[in-house]
Order: sequence, then C-alpha cells, then structure tokens
Amino acid sequence: MNIKLYQLESSLKIFLSFFVIVLSLGIIMGLTYLSQTTSYSTKKTIERFNGSQTNIDDQVIDIPDTYPKPISEMLMTTHNHLIGFALIFFAIGLIFYFNSVISGFWKLFLMVEPLVSTIVTFASIWGMRFIAQEFVYLAAVSSALIYLSFFIMSAIIFYELIFKKDKSTNE
Repeated sequence: MNIKLYQLESSLKIFLSFFVIVLSLGIIMGLTYLSQTTSYSTKKTIERFNGSQTNIDDQVIDIPDTYPKPISEMLMTTHNHLIGFALIFFAIGLIFYFNSVISGFWKLFLMVEPLVSTIVTFASIWGMRFIAQEFVYLAAVSSALIYLSFFIMSAIIFYELIFKKDKSTNE
C-alpha cells in the first residue's frame, strides 16, 4: 500500500488526530496513576505488589500499609493490561504504518517493541511478586520502552497529520 498519512483527506486527518490525542491522554492518565501509586520508585513498586509492613520504633505492626497482591488480583491486572495494551498498540501501530518519516527496520521496531515490552513488563511484575524483587528493574526498563515507543509514534503521526503537506496537491 502506498497510502501516506499526510496524503489523507482532511476529515480523516482530523479524526485520526483526535483519536491519537484521546489515546495520548489515556496514556498520560495511566502514567499519572502510576506516579500516584509508586512515585516511580523501585521500593514503592515492590511494596505495591509484595506488600509492606509498618514499623513504629522497629516494632512490626500486624496491619500492613499495602497487602501482597493475591494471584486473583495479579491475574486481573495482567489480563486487563495485556488486552488493553494490545488494542492500543494495534491501533497506534496501524496508523503509524502509514507514516512517511520512518521506514524499514525502525518502523517495524517501533510497531512491535511495545507489544514485546508489554509481555516483558507483566512477566517481570509476576517475577517481582513471586521470585525476586530485582525483577523490578526489568519492569522499569521495559515500561520505559513501551511509553517511549508510544510517544515517538504519536509525535510522528501528529507531524504527518498536522504539519506535513502533500507537495503534489500544491502545484
């Protein structure tokens, strides 16, 4: 297919622009929620899934601030995120496919990477919860790659939809 985003009819460009804006706002809200619940801290991320104990003068109190996430909650969180992220990155990847700025290896990499990193991120969260806390670092790196890929693709999509002009129609 030789369709490029900048060549689309203006009404479709507007529709796709608003779609990517709403999707970006959803991603930003998710990142804000993550900031509120973990402060992007490895310690708080581990506590979020593994639970914590409250210490007063080195005495452990039986009421933890956060509880270790049970398997049922881990399954629900993973299920919701895998399906949601798959749909998000299918949509943004499909739109990105029609960009004219990046092609070849990097185009494919940006389209596939967030899907791979989604699997790695949630596998790491399970690893952090049930194997070793050090999986938090793999989760952090793979999560960063997810969002970096999303924002790069979104920026290129916006550039093509809003700023790049079709020179063949200006003659």
